[in-house]
Amino acid sequence: MQYPNIDPVAFSLGPLQVHWYGLMYLLGFAACWYLGKALMRRHNLPWSEDQFADMVLYGAAGVVLGGRFGYVLFYNFEQFLRDPLWLFAVWEGGMSFHGGLLGVIIALALYARKLGVSFWQLTDFAAPLTPIGLGAGRFGNFIGGELWGRPTDLPWGMVFPRADTLPRHPSQLYEMALEGILLFVILWWFCQKRRPRMAASGLFLSGYASFRFLVEFVREPDSHIGFLFGGWFTMGMFLCLPMFLLGIMLLFLAYRRAEAVSS
Repeated sequence: MQYPNIDPVAFSLGPLQVHWYGLMYLLGFAACWYLGKALMRRHNLPWSEDQFADMVLYGAAGVVLGGRFGYVLFYNFEQFLRDPLWLFAVWEGGMSFHGGLLGVIIALALYARKLGVSFWQLTDFAAPLTPIGLGAGRFGNFIGGELWGRPTDLPWGMVFPRADTLPRHPSQLYEMALEGILLFVILWWFCQKRRPRMAASGLFLSGYASFRFLVEFVREPDSHIGFLFGGWFTMGMFLCLPMFLLGIMLLFLAYRRAEAVSS
């Protein structure tokens, strides 16, 4: 299959070019806003719309700042040491999910303190809202023809012009389906019933880490990093391991504490 070669620029307003990848971010935040308001109504949460709007702004800032800092720290720290100002060259691309996650965690911790509510109450609320934004971001990667997969002879292998002439796994679409759509369905279903505090957060962390770890087997590692060892273990896998362990630990603690309270 030939990559459709979509123009990464959605439209231009004079000298300003609006990229599809940026629009996918806006779509993700809009989905978070819409679904969050639906959850607030369904569960009668004690937050006003203005407080929820501030929560989304805090989260958005965490995604953008953490995503950029994370990419620089995890994937291209040597470039930063050579040119510290490169940190601010966001027009050149480079965002990290794991960095964005850390940014959101810090942002929600700050906002929970400001509201005077439990940090886990906010993260459990945010957990089912996040995957749709992740899926939109992965579709943005596909439109941009970046973060392609490894060579394959499967019939849906796709030739990405920015890579080479080999058919490759469209790993961006795999991630969109798993980290975006499937993880959203799982978490949305899980959050419709009563569950102990921290459980939704733990399920999100362990679920994302599991899906991302699987896709890393067919995703091409960054050329300047390559495989960390064994010819198969990537930086993405390495970053997913603590995330998975933390998620499992949160699930264990959540249900163990629930059992102790009910007994």
